[in-house]
Order: sequence, then C-alpha cells, then structure tokens
Amino acid sequence: MFLAKRKVRIETERMTLRLPSHSDFIAWTSLRQMSREFLTPWEPVWAADHLTRKSFTNRVHWAQRSVSGGTGLPLFMFNRSDNALLGAITLDNVVRGPSQSGTLGYWIGQPYARQGYMREAIVSLTHYVFDAMDLSRIQAACLPENEASRGVLEKTGFKYEGVAQSYLQINGRWRNHVIYSCLRHDRRGRTEAG
Repeated sequence: MFLAKRKVRIETERMTLRLPSHSDFIAWTSLRQMSREFLTPWEPVWAADHLTRKSFTNRVHWAQRSVSGGTGLPLFMFNRSDNALLGAITLDNVVRGPSQSGTLGYWIGQPYARQGYMREAIVSLTHYVFDAMDLSRIQAACLPENEASRGVLEKTGFKYEGVAQSYLQINGRWRNHVIYSCLRHDRRGRTEAG
C-alpha cells in the first residue's frame, strides 16, 4: 500500500521518529515503567502483560502490519544526541477514499515532558502525513482536563471541534474527550502544521 515498500524514518531538529524494533524492548519497558504514574490518568488501563516481551513483540508486529497495510504509522521518538527513547506518536485508523483521514495518538515519558519534544514530533508527523501519505484530515482526542495535551495540539495547528461523549475508557472509566483536528487545506485560520 502507501508505505509498504520503504522504511519510514522522519528526522526532526532533535529526534528520529521510526518504527519500533525488537531491540527497543528494554528502553520501552524502562520508560513506560518509570512513567507509569505520570501516564495512568491519561491512558487506558494497562493489561497485566503490558510490559512483557511477548506484548512488546506483538506491538512491533502490529506496527509493521499497520505500515504495510496502510492503516497506520506507529513511530517511536528517539533523541538523536543520545538515542534515548522519549515516547511514541502514532497515526492510526487511516481511512482512504473520500475521507483521506487518520487519528493521532501520542505519549511522552515523564523525564522528557514539557521540553517541546511532542510539539516537534506532531509538526513533523503532520507534514509527513499531508505530503507523503496525501491525507486530508488528522483528528486527535484528549481528556478535557489534560491541559498539556490540549496545549500541544493548539500550538501545532489543531483546532478544537467539540466533545465526544464516552469516547474512550481511560484509567478504567468511560470518559468524554475533546476533539481536535488539523486539515491539509485549513480555511479555519492559519496553521503552521499544514
């Protein structure tokens, strides 16, 4: 499909965004475990095997299938200066045809939060999605009280669209989410991302 014949690698000012590989297991597990308390309020409940090698192997295979099948682009974020894993950013639920859209999700490890990494990743991925993948719309959702997530979306050109009732189970409860979108040809006002 759209990316099946090439390796996806996006270079930003400070990072390399690439597909996860089996060799990332220890870095991923360490960062997720270290950031567990920080991430828990914003994520679905982790499965009992979330941090196991088997679960990570399944994640790597899912990422490869997503890219080769054209349904998603799950990328890990690495700091180029020391190759530290910082977090992940994923374009998922890619729909072709009249929609030409996808859904953005992301997380950052606690030691790297509020340092501009996610802003840099979102801007770069948005450019890639609109240019290389030829999508027209990217949607993102977050909890209304997640000021950091809302702020990074707004700073990267996403516009508030409304509230989705009981959108996802987060931390064990069905929660409303605020919906943002970024359009390739956005007539709703200037955006540096598109």
